[in-house]
Amino acid sequence: MADYLLSIMTFFPLLGVLVLLFIPRDNGALLKMSTLAVSLVTFAISLPLAFDNVFATSGAMQYREFHEWINVGNFFQMNYNLGVDGISLWLVMLTTFITPLAILSTWNAIDKNIKGFMAMLLLLETGMLGAFVSIDLFLFYIFWELMLIPMYFLIGIWGGKNRIYAAVKFFIYTAVGSLLMLVAIMFIYYFAVKSGAPMNGFSIEEFYKLDLPYNAQFWLFMAFGLSFAIKVPMFPLHTWLPDAHTEAPTAGSVILAAVLLKMGTYGYVRFAMPLFPEALPTFIPFLAFLSVVGIIYGSLVAMMQDDIKKLVAYSSVAHLGFVMLGVFALNMQGLAGGMIQMINHGISTGALFLIVGFIYERRHTRLITEFGGIATKMPIFATIFMIVTFSSIGLPGTNGFIGEFLALMGAFQGGLRWYAVFATSGVILAAIYMLWVYQRVMFGKVTNPKNENLKDLSVREIVIMLPLLLFIFWIGIYPNTFFSKMNPAMEKMLMQMGANPVAVVEMQQPTVAHVGLDDQAQTVVHND
Repeated sequence: MADYLLSIMTFFPLLGVLVLLFIPRDNGALLKMSTLAVSLVTFAISLPLAFDNVFATSGAMQYREFHEWINVGNFFQMNYNLGVDGISLWLVMLTTFITPLAILSTWNAIDKNIKGFMAMLLLLETGMLGAFVSIDLFLFYIFWELMLIPMYFLIGIWGGKNRIYAAVKFFIYTAVGSLLMLVAIMFIYYFAVKSGAPMNGFSIEEFYKLDLPYNAQFWLFMAFGLSFAIKVPMFPLHTWLPDAHTEAPTAGSVILAAVLLKMGTYGYVRFAMPLFPEALPTFIPFLAFLSVVGIIYGSLVAMMQDDIKKLVAYSSVAHLGFVMLGVFALNMQGLAGGMIQMINHGISTGALFLIVGFIYERRHTRLITEFGGIATKMPIFATIFMIVTFSSIGLPGTNGFIGEFLALMGAFQGGLRWYAVFATSGVILAAIYMLWVYQRVMFGKVTNPKNENLKDLSVREIVIMLPLLLFIFWIGIYPNTFFSKMNPAMEKMLMQMGANPVAVVEMQQPTVAHVGLDDQAQTVVHND
C-alpha cells in the first residue's frame, strides 16, 4: 500500500462519488453518512505521511509514484508523476483534515440536491490532493483546472441570492490566470526539447535544471505569478474572493479559505519562484509591496463591513499578505513563517467560517447589527468564538502568533525591513476589527427579541470545533512538530531559488544566525 499511498489517497474520494450514485436521491441521511465516511477514510489513509520521520531528515520527494502516461515519440511526453515533501506534506494533511469537518457542518444546512452537493465536495477533494502531490507540471495543471468545476457548482447551485454572479466571477478570474500558466508551461517544455535537455515529461525536477535566459524567465514568471496571484488572491486581484465567500455555502467557504487559497501561495513556493530564480529578484520588491498593501487594505475594508462573513473574507486578504511577505523574504525564517501561516490560516479562518455558519443556521442573517449580548444565551459558542478570534489576531500561545512573527522577522532580516515595519500595522488592525465584531455580537444586553431563544452549540457542532481548537494551541505552543518535517525541504527549495537558507542580520557587531528552526540548528557567526 505504501507504494501507491498517494494515488489511493487522491482518488479514494472519487470512489466515494461512485458509491453515491447508487444511493437514492431522497435518502439524505445515508448520502451524508457515506460522504463523511469516505472523507474520514481518506484522512486515515493520509495519516502515515504525518508520522513518517523521513521528512525530518530529507528534503527530497517521498512516496514517489511514476508511470508513463502519454508518449508521442520524441515530441510529447506526460507522466503520472507523484511525490510529497516537507513543503506539501502539511497542506495535504490540512486538506484531508478539513474536508470531513466541512462535510459534518452541512448536516442541517443542505436540504436540496444533497447527492450532487456531496459528490462535488468529494470531487473537489480529489482535485486539491492531486494538485499538492503532482510533480509533473502538466498533471498539476489538470488537477488545478479540475478544482474549478466543483467549486463553481457549489457556489452557483447551493450559494446565496447572488450566487450566479459570484460563481461566474470566480470562474472567469481563475480561468484567465490558468490559461496564462498553460501557455508558460508549453513554452518551458518547448524550450527544453529544443535545447536538447534530458526530459522526463513535464517533471518539475527536470525543469528546475533548465538554464532559461533572463528574458524568458521574466515573462514566464509574469505568467505563473499572475495565475497564482489571482488564486491567493493578492491585491488588486482579490475582488472575486469576498463575493465567492459571501455567496458560497458554509462548507464551500471553509474549503475555499482553508485549502483552495493555498494553491496560490503553494504555487509560488513550488513553481513560480524556484523555476525562474534569475527573474525572481526583479519582482520581489513589487510583490512585497502588493503583499503589504493587501495586509493594510484588507484590514481596513474588513473594519467597514456589516456582514460577519464578508468581514472574515476580507481578513483572508490581510492574513495571506503575511504569508506572501514571509515567502518573498527568501530566508528560512520568512519561508517557515509563510508555510506555517498557510496552515494557521486554514485552521483559524476555516473555524471562523464555521462559526458564522452556526449562527446563520439559527438566525438566517449575518448582519452584525442583528446580534448583541448572545454570550449569555450561547456560552459555549462565545468561548469557542473567543479562542478562534485570539488565534486570528495572533495572540501569543495560539497558532497565529508563530506564523506572523516568523514571517515579519524573516522579512525584516531578508532585506524587506520597511515592508515588515508597515506590515506590522496589520496585526494592530486585525485586533481592532476582530475584537470589535466579537464585542458587538457577544457582549451587552440582548436587544433583539429574536435572539432570546437561541440554542447553544449542539454536540455535532462542538465535535466539529474541538479538532480545530486542538491545533490552534498545538501549533501555538509547540510548532516544532511541524517545522521539523518542513526544514529540510525548505532549505533545499531556498537553494533552488538562489537564496541562502542561512538568514543573516547585518549589524556592526558579531551576529548569530540559525539554520532551520529545530533543536539541532547549525549556528553561524559573522563578524561584519
